[in-house]
Amino acid sequence: MSFAYPFVLLLLVVPLALLVWTWKRSDGRVALPFDHGRPNAARGWAFLIGLAESLPALVLAAVIVILAGPQQLSAPRSRRALTNIEFCVDVSGSMTAPFGEGSRYDASMKAIDEFLDIRKGDAFGLTFFGNNVLHWTPLTSDASAIRCAPPFMKPENVPPWMGGTMIGQALMACKNVLVERPEGDRMIILVTDGDSFDLSNGNDETIAQDLKRNNIAVFEIHISEGDPPAEIINITSITGGEVFPVGDPGSLESVFKRIDSMQATRLEKTAPEVLDDFRPVCLAGLSLLGLTGLTLFGLRYNPW
Repeated sequence: MSFAYPFVLLLLVVPLALLVWTWKRSDGRVALPFDHGRPNAARGWAFLIGLAESLPALVLAAVIVILAGPQQLSAPRSRRALTNIEFCVDVSGSMTAPFGEGSRYDASMKAIDEFLDIRKGDAFGLTFFGNNVLHWTPLTSDASAIRCAPPFMKPENVPPWMGGTMIGQALMACKNVLVERPEGDRMIILVTDGDSFDLSNGNDETIAQDLKRNNIAVFEIHISEGDPPAEIINITSITGGEVFPVGDPGSLESVFKRIDSMQATRLEKTAPEVLDDFRPVCLAGLSLLGLTGLTLFGLRYNPW
């Protein structure tokens, strides 16, 4: 046990002095007349009365200990390590292609919605891209804004300047969002169905190394019947991610579960906290105070 104000414990000399005085004093004796009799020493009663008169000093000691602020360290706890996940979703015209019961875009956003439930406790951000980039939702643990986004950013509804596909530009924009969060792991989940000219001529290597330096892993969901571009495969492998070709809606859910297993939630120990520990001292003080009250009913020296 430690104390917030240890210097207050110096006051314990006061109840200690009272205890010494209680047991060493001799003014508790009472002179009684006896006719040639030998008085009883009554040592048992003297001891009990001494204990009773010691109780107030012990109560005072308990009060001083409470004023000193007794403390203890809490047990170390485990907490979920935060992962910052930025969804980077393609809204170019090709994402309107039929895919299951809806379009590629619809299936992607539905799978993202289910992934939010799997990774509760993480921080999520949502970025849409075409020829330009639009950060729709900042990194937050409140996923409601992401769930409300699909109707507003359907590819058929986006303005003309969002047409086309510039994956390199989108990845760098997502990187700028993630590096602002110093705490937690960093991940980009790229959802697209096309290729991008801004990854050619070695730009993929440059972007991948930049992402790696900032500890950002890139996972790509290639929602198309064709093969993923080699440049994207290169980026994901360098950053520690992976490419998942998806040819049917049923595969999307399993892909997100696979990503979840690859970037499993980590538990980290937190430092013990200093907590107030008044309970044992308060219980002892209240018990002593109760005994003191009971002794006042008769366990004391006669006043004559």
